Amino acid sequence: MPVSGAGPRVVLRRLREVMAQPGTPQSQLDQIVSLIAANMVAEVCSIYLLRAGEILELFASEGLNPQAVHQTRLRIGEGLVGEIAARGSPLNLADAQSHPSFVYRPETGEEIYHSLLGVPILRGGQVIGVLLIQNKTYRNYTEEEVEALQTVAMVMAELVTSARFIDPEELREGSFHRGLPPQFEGLPMSEGIAIGKVVLHEPRIEVARLIADDPESEKQRMASALRELVASIDRLLISDEGMAGEHREVIEAYRMFAVDRGWRQKLDDAIDTGLTAEAAVQRVQVDNRRRMMKIADPYLRERLADLDDLSNRLIRHLSGDAKPSAMDMPENTIVVASNMGPAELLDYERSRLKGVILSDGAPNSHVVIVAKALGIPLVGRVNAFAAAVEAGDDVILDGDEGLIFLRPAADVLNSYQENIASREARVAQFAALRDKPAITRDGVRIELNMNAGLTVDLPRLDETGADGIGLFRTEFQFMVSSTLPRIETQIDLYKRVLAATGERKAIFRTLDIGGDKVVPFMKHEGEENPAMGWRAIRIGLDRPALLRYQARALLLAGEGHDLYIMLPMIANVAEFKSARATIMKEVQHLDRHGRLKTRSIKIGCMLEVPALAFQLKAILPLLDFVSIGSNDLMQFLFACDRGNPRLANRYDIISPAALSFLKMVVTECNAHNVPFGLCGEAAGRPIEAMALIGIGFRAISMPASSIGPVKAMVRSLDCAALTDYMETLLNQPDHSLRGKLRNFALDHGILI
Repeated sequence: MPVSGAGPRVVLRRLREVMAQPGTPQSQLDQIVSLIAANMVAEVCSIYLLRAGEILELFASEGLNPQAVHQTRLRIGEGLVGEIAARGSPLNLADAQSHPSFVYRPETGEEIYHSLLGVPILRGGQVIGVLLIQNKTYRNYTEEEVEALQTVAMVMAELVTSARFIDPEELREGSFHRGLPPQFEGLPMSEGIAIGKVVLHEPRIEVARLIADDPESEKQRMASALRELVASIDRLLISDEGMAGEHREVIEAYRMFAVDRGWRQKLDDAIDTGLTAEAAVQRVQVDNRRRMMKIADPYLRERLADLDDLSNRLIRHLSGDAKPSAMDMPENTIVVASNMGPAELLDYERSRLKGVILSDGAPNSHVVIVAKALGIPLVGRVNAFAAAVEAGDDVILDGDEGLIFLRPAADVLNSYQENIASREARVAQFAALRDKPAITRDGVRIELNMNAGLTVDLPRLDETGADGIGLFRTEFQFMVSSTLPRIETQIDLYKRVLAATGERKAIFRTLDIGGDKVVPFMKHEGEENPAMGWRAIRIGLDRPALLRYQARALLLAGEGHDLYIMLPMIANVAEFKSARATIMKEVQHLDRHGRLKTRSIKIGCMLEVPALAFQLKAILPLLDFVSIGSNDLMQFLFACDRGNPRLANRYDIISPAALSFLKMVVTECNAHNVPFGLCGEAAGRPIEAMALIGIGFRAISMPASSIGPVKAMVRSLDCAALTDYMETLLNQPDHSLRGKLRNFALDHGILI
């Protein structure tokens, strides 16, 4: 088979000639498989196309028995053809019949063929068919042959779709029961309910011309479009609006990809195979997606969304339409995407954006953090949805339950509209409480702080009436940067946080990286138990320069303020003393040079490792404050992976074991007169917050969206009555006290 740049160009040119000839689509497909077989020196070339019900049907073949065409069918995952479709990646076998997935279909007559090379036919990231070649000999197909067949498959995807071999309605309806609206279930990642119309995050750009006549002219077009792309990114970077902190880091990462020589070379190589500039971008994009989906590293896999975005922007520059999709939005927009980055979400007009649906997505990804901060419902991991939905479709998104209703029936729509109206009424009630203190009916003041990690969170301080920031996660700025963030960039972020809080408290947690929070500028090694591995203060102690570097930024930003620094994942007294000594070295250094201008410096720690609770008498005299990190503490206390869906509801923080443990901490902190609080998901739910108050917590920190509901609960509560009731519960043998506390709330008029 010819593997030079000229070889694929000949195949593509002849494909175009075949499709331009008169004749039925089936006759054209028959000519195409013969053409490919001849040019690839293959004895068999077959095309399978996806039908409703995830069935792959043999539509054309050169070399197999003709009677097998339209008769041989395989399910996704069945046989080698089904394996290729399920994986969405090539399969290259010198001895196909020895592969464990091989399935023999006697009507095909393929038993005499041994080697097989198959590639998925992809369109819009979805498998729509499989293209394969076979030979009698035990042939090892080269990497160049694999790439050539992938290029042909990409062009085939456009030809097959335009010829409408399969009615799109068949694929849309085939997965659903007739007469019932399609319903999907995903993973709830950001709470809330939204009703609206679908906007595809990156609507597919139809590339009308796939095969090039003049490769050099296409390369010139590509170079010009790349210059325009980089210039547009540079304009964003020099813009004043919204370009600071973590958002700037994201755009700088885009620019780094845009000027990457390796990416540009791949684009030129794809043009050399005979593709137009636009088709070359699509081809390289498919290759990048295939390779990166195999990467286990969560940070690097998240960068796939960046590469997809960059490729789509480049195609728009090539087509002369650089307008982002976010500019054209209906009043009630629900964005649908395979994945997206936080900066892309912020491109959308907030007043029109009502919800987000992701085919992929991770609960702790950057876009989910931003969605929660903005109060935008988000459901992820809904793989089947993208294939069924079209732009403009009506959809209901239930971010509480992880449900999606496509083209919903009237009764379902009415039910959710009533739910939203009820929620809006509650939101109005919470807004009315914004300027009122969180004081119980018997006069106990509860400090309600907000968790944050983005500058976009800061306006929520005043919107919610929060008392301050009980946890500012500093690691996000590091996670989105390809290099260690400059100290000036860190200082700018911390200054803006302190400016937003004013005289209110802001507690900065030092870097909690490692585990599932990978930063690109540090080597990441896989760990069997990353949550309990080399992370947080353990990295800071092993890399004291990194801890001191961040401490310097915090100290310089804290001019004129009381600065609160909190150390995460402290497991024993020695770790705290060592970390505090590292920070104090920086304090002394800045003081000697007259640069220390903070009003006061308070250093505390998080209590999230159970071992530290049994050293409280030794460590509390050294601490300025303590904050219990309920998320990690609960998974360590119960030896329960909080990311495992099978264990999600197995253990409860409102259990005698957990509450007794926390009560022990409360007692010791009060005895040593050390301020304490709790931050984490538990503090943001009214019934959990009520239980915490009942065992003695007077300061809790939560997501901004939880401030209103928790404040309403506090103001309806008699603290003394609750405390007395809690004393009777802690020695109970119950798996959970949730039911008893819920009944107590109902009996006493507490709003939960």
